[in-house]
Amino acid sequence: MGNITSSREQLRPDPRFGSLLASKFVNCLMEDGKKSVAQNIFYKAMDIVSQKITDAEPIEIFNRAIENIKPSVEVRSKRVGGAAYQVPMQVSRNRQQSLAIRWLLSAVREKKGRGSHEKLAEEIIAAYKREGAAVTKRDNVHRMADANKAFAHFAW
Repeated sequence: MGNITSSREQLRPDPRFGSLLASKFVNCLMEDGKKSVAQNIFYKAMDIVSQKITDAEPIEIFNRAIENIKPSVEVRSKRVGGAAYQVPMQVSRNRQQSLAIRWLLSAVREKKGRGSHEKLAEEIIAAYKREGAAVTKRDNVHRMADANKAFAHFAW
């Protein structure tokens, strides 16, 4: 995909891991422009992850978790002759990443009770093991696409 946005151009790797994905995630986690708060939450979560899973680097675990959440197909509404069909379509790499981040964050925000960093660490570990709310969301999207395979010929 050649379409590069200036936000993607300006994205700097995060200070601790030197990862663009981690930096992007922190930016999505951030609320009200409070980047240091978002970074603290993310790094505390990564510390918890590294304590719980010792056989890999925490950033590797985070990357694998995001990979496990990324959807390969999704359904999009397409109007054909007055009827709206749910048409399964391939998902671009950029959209895969942003959907994965969005689903992970919504799964964390839906949980109530503990500190954000604890909830985030828990959700990252769950996604790493291919379980948890964000992975369930992806499986549901894949199931929807599978169920609507009959309308695939409307994808143009």
